[in-house]
Amino acid sequence: MWQEFLPNAWESLLSRIRSFEFSQKNAVLVPVAALGVGGMLVCWMRSRHKIKTLEMGDGWWGSGERPLKGKEDESIRPFKIETSDKEIEDLHHRLDRARYAPPLEGAAFHYGFNSNYLQKVVAYWRNQFDWHKQVEVLNKYPHFLTTIEGINIHFIHVKPSYVPHGRAVQPLLMVHGWPGSFYEFYKIIPLLTEPAKHGLTEGDVVFEVICPSIPGYGFSEAPHQKGFDTVAAARIFHKLMKRLGFKEYYLQGGDWGSAITTNMAQMLPQSVKGLHLNMVFIAIQGLGRMISVMLGAYVPWLVGLTREDVRRVYPFAQKNIYNILRESGYFHIQATKPDTAGCGLNDSPVGLAAYILEKFSTWTDNSFLDKDDGALESKYSLDELLTNVMIYWVTSSIVSSMRFYKENMSKFPGPGADPRLGVHVPTGIAAFPQEITHTPRTWAKDVFKNIVTYSYMPQGGHFAAFQEPKLLAQDIMHFVRKVEQL
Repeated sequence: MWQEFLPNAWESLLSRIRSFEFSQKNAVLVPVAALGVGGMLVCWMRSRHKIKTLEMGDGWWGSGERPLKGKEDESIRPFKIETSDKEIEDLHHRLDRARYAPPLEGAAFHYGFNSNYLQKVVAYWRNQFDWHKQVEVLNKYPHFLTTIEGINIHFIHVKPSYVPHGRAVQPLLMVHGWPGSFYEFYKIIPLLTEPAKHGLTEGDVVFEVICPSIPGYGFSEAPHQKGFDTVAAARIFHKLMKRLGFKEYYLQGGDWGSAITTNMAQMLPQSVKGLHLNMVFIAIQGLGRMISVMLGAYVPWLVGLTREDVRRVYPFAQKNIYNILRESGYFHIQATKPDTAGCGLNDSPVGLAAYILEKFSTWTDNSFLDKDDGALESKYSLDELLTNVMIYWVTSSIVSSMRFYKENMSKFPGPGADPRLGVHVPTGIAAFPQEITHTPRTWAKDVFKNIVTYSYMPQGGHFAAFQEPKLLAQDIMHFVRKVEQL
């Protein structure tokens, strides 16, 4: 009997051994396989959440072909604005020979700059405005030039004269728009660099401020090649900040400055500590946005709109279609045939002043359309307004500044943030009530993924730094303080 049992037992033993060996292999293979699959899953998840950035690329905007050899001059050269009697005599000669078309009765500013008031502005410009004095005002801050991608970039760089113990100095790049200039920031610079002297002592934030002129504006050389857009400007300004020795910095902008600094945040988010905007470019398109617009007038809470959003956005057709169409005629001209209109503006200081100053009326407050003088002097002095005009006049930069519209409008997705990438750096938004368009926070979140502060400003319009410097400075400080506490 044991002779029959032995073979069966032996086979059973062999079977158990084989089973044991298989389980031992499983004990090794299963964890290894699980680890491999898990690793692949983690990599996939990380790739999904990896921030996509705007390609930085490179460019050449100088005259002719880019030199094949030789390194670009990276020196930073002191610059001083100068004028001459000949320059002023030529201006006066042109002002004296101006022709005016009489305005329609009761037109105020509804047809554009009222020519009756324009004659008063020109009379002041010709007989009382002191360009020599204003040049001294412009030169009170340090100016510099440096060559980047073949063109000279102009900027002012203002450091605090005194930094209290324990306070960190934050570098802040501020970018202007059209038809403004670096001069827009002259009122806000002392509030940011010397806050204690101006009653802004509630925080521990002090800035050194860098204000460049967009290439083609003012004292920055105009691009000699086609295609210079906000992405190219963003890249140049990153190179500028690196050349100045900054690894991380804050950004601030409105109008084109908003689009440029937003592109900077998308391009090198690791260099941008925070982005502060007083104008946000958001396209009103897509089914979700249209549903939000339709429901917002009746059940705003359902689509994330506040009462203040409703007050600023509705009636929607009037404020976001009719008003924009009325105020954007210049935009279509500059985005299609800028050189045609630009030739006349570059030759006539009176035409240039009317073209630029009309925007400083209507974009400051929409109700100024009803005023015979555009209420220009209710918010600004004629010296301030004409100084900005003179920056365009003496540099012959109106045409190149207008071309910036064509270069940007000919490309997708147009100005501002590429919605396919989003903006992931800490962002602060100051929503001024008289801005041309209002972007509610709930709409802004579609593109700006990390909004740290969103402020409904009590007053002010498009030229925030020029019109309401203290309000804007306080909001910038509030935003930076929040970011530094993160």
